[in-house]
Amino acid sequence: MPFVPIYILSFTALILIIIGLFEFWQHQQNLAAIPLRIHVNGTRGKSSVTRLIAAGLRAGGLRTFAKTTGTAPRVIDSQGKDRIIHRLRSASIGEQVRLMRFFAQEKPDAVIMECMAVHPQYQWISEQQMVKSHIGVITNARPDHLEEMGPTLDDVRLSLANTIPFNGKMIVGENDILETITPVAKSRKTDLKAADESTVLEDDLKDFTYLEHPQNVAVALDVCAEAGVERKTALEGMKNVQPDLGALVVQKLDFGNGPILFVNSMAANDPVSTLQIWNFVERRYPVEGETCVYLNSREDRRSRTRQLLQLIYEDIKPDRSIVRGQNVNSMVKHVDYHSPQTSSKVIEETQSMNKTIIQFESLPKDSLLFAMGNQVGFGQELVDKLMEYRIHD
Repeated sequence: MPFVPIYILSFTALILIIIGLFEFWQHQQNLAAIPLRIHVNGTRGKSSVTRLIAAGLRAGGLRTFAKTTGTAPRVIDSQGKDRIIHRLRSASIGEQVRLMRFFAQEKPDAVIMECMAVHPQYQWISEQQMVKSHIGVITNARPDHLEEMGPTLDDVRLSLANTIPFNGKMIVGENDILETITPVAKSRKTDLKAADESTVLEDDLKDFTYLEHPQNVAVALDVCAEAGVERKTALEGMKNVQPDLGALVVQKLDFGNGPILFVNSMAANDPVSTLQIWNFVERRYPVEGETCVYLNSREDRRSRTRQLLQLIYEDIKPDRSIVRGQNVNSMVKHVDYHSPQTSSKVIEETQSMNKTIIQFESLPKDSLLFAMGNQVGFGQELVDKLMEYRIHD
């Protein structure tokens, strides 16, 4: 009798092993039913690039499905329509396996998966066990998620390199990343290429319904070319893409003095991406009024607030700066001397939203209001409130 629990434990372990082996076999069958698998990783722009690739491949006649994990997770069907992913528990990379099963049943020509893993080991599992892509993508590598992937930028690059496939193709959005990840690509016998954003002209972007980065389009076009879709065909398809909820959209607002432009870049958490967006917006939308930067800070991310304040006063140098947060006065005074022409206003987070709106109401017509920082909580409430001032063309 004392040996019965051991038998039961051994039998249970055997059953679990058999179940695991069957699920592994079933997943391999699902992968085999998807002729072209594309895995999109990177610090910023993953959702946008996933959508762009899917739109380009659909335009080329491929039955294409995609999955994004951005501001709001979505499945994009073969007609380019968004399907909401309803989660009963917190997000897990196991979701990728379940979706691969679903996609395989739809008999697709191609599937594009946005990587949802952050930790290096999970990124490896996501690619090498779950997706096994034919074409991999790294959009860019920025100093973000340093707790999981850092502490250095090179560590972030190597972490992202976990999704480089074996014996495949790899497209990256930045030349800077090549030196670090080339040895990894060579060891996996994968061809590595950096997209050239200079090939994407202003004319190519003018028909997009939102602000899209040339780098994202260049990456997506290169992926589509690898899949056999001509550039012109793919680009036309991309112009009709439904943007991610976190995509950059220029809104026209009127607080009473005439139309101004509003750009919400709060989805870009790091200074490098934020500055890139600012330069892109300023170049594309020159204004005759004032430039105003609004920063919504978080008390638990004071180092990030410090970085963004340096960005405002050392690089952007706007006509006005409005900073909302807790105990940020001294931080502003520490850097505002870099831009003496900037008029600064600090709003404590305990103050009402109306205090912020009043600042916006004094902007002259044809001004640019650029929001950065944290969007969760008050940031989203403010964006929702600003839509009440939106001009509907």
